[in-house]
Amino acid sequence: MVKSPGTEDYTRRSLLANGLGLTPPMGWNSWNHFRCNLDEKLIRETADATLSKGLAALGYKYINLDDCWAELNRDSQGNLVPKGSTFPSGIKALADYVHSKGLKLGIYSDAGTQTCSKTMPGSLGHEEQDAKTFASWGVDYLKYDNCNNNNISPKERYPIMSKALLNSGRSIFFSLCEWGEEDPATWAKEVGNSWRKTGDIDDSWSSMTSRADMNDKWASYAGPGGWNDPDMLEVGNGGMTTTEYRSHFSIWALAKAPLLIGCDKRSMDGATPQLLSNAEVIAVNQDKLGVQGNKVKTYGDLEVWAGPLSGKRVAVALWNRGSSTATITAYWSDVGLPSTAVVNARDLWAHSTEKSVKGQISAAVDAHDSKMYVLTPQ
Repeated sequence: MVKSPGTEDYTRRSLLANGLGLTPPMGWNSWNHFRCNLDEKLIRETADATLSKGLAALGYKYINLDDCWAELNRDSQGNLVPKGSTFPSGIKALADYVHSKGLKLGIYSDAGTQTCSKTMPGSLGHEEQDAKTFASWGVDYLKYDNCNNNNISPKERYPIMSKALLNSGRSIFFSLCEWGEEDPATWAKEVGNSWRKTGDIDDSWSSMTSRADMNDKWASYAGPGGWNDPDMLEVGNGGMTTTEYRSHFSIWALAKAPLLIGCDKRSMDGATPQLLSNAEVIAVNQDKLGVQGNKVKTYGDLEVWAGPLSGKRVAVALWNRGSSTATITAYWSDVGLPSTAVVNARDLWAHSTEKSVKGQISAAVDAHDSKMYVLTPQ
């Protein structure tokens, strides 16, 4: 059954008091495509491309550095130092540039002694100092990883940085990345704005589908101010087909996941810009009701995902995870509509509307592809 905002665990949520993340964050992160090969030129060009390719206007606001941006050692005052060979202008100048484009800058650290790459220090024991540094640079978003953590529980380490950010003098979106190890959906809503529920995604069908499933179990815990995070988008990186990427983007949108582009925005080709720029699919992700859609019916490899939207509408995805074309049916009873409801069914990928649909919606769906609809009661 589709979760509604009236359920007890939704109304009991106590949110991190920074006012951010009322809808899932949208933007870009360097890791999936570039790993440690990032520099200030790439970040500036990515900010430029966000505007020139129309992505900023669709809501993709965050430009997020991942691992490997800092020197291995702190300075004599114990401060993090941007890597001189790749960020010679420093992070503040970069933030100023990104802000001048109407965008926001994100940065990365780790709740351990070193980051996952072991090429830069972590923030464990330096939380207050690093939070103030990030704020002084004009950082808007922190992804906080979980490597080299001295076997201290995430429940001890992450709240320290959360408090430090709240005391930093700047509103900074806090993205917890402890890989779902201690079920962060059950405790992180008071600590951060999003929390990873999985290990890292890779650019493959098996990785993407497994992360969708792992994330789905925690749907009822998400809502405005705090979101489940099945990891960043792989759309455009080349390891999946266009149909698989369409399913990836559709399910992430329906599941109210952060929509963080993970490809090279400067050279998107083929279907990539079209997939990432579907304003109707993005609108499902950014709907103000903020209820995570979830898997409501399974017929072997054929799945129905659904979730409520504002205005008594319902978002539905028909997902074929099998190896041949098949017809998938979503019945109103599965997706939270009254059995007598008559709806207009908007196909979000075909950009067409079928009027006065009763009882169910069916479609032939190609292997690994999906159909996505918004159902609006008449």
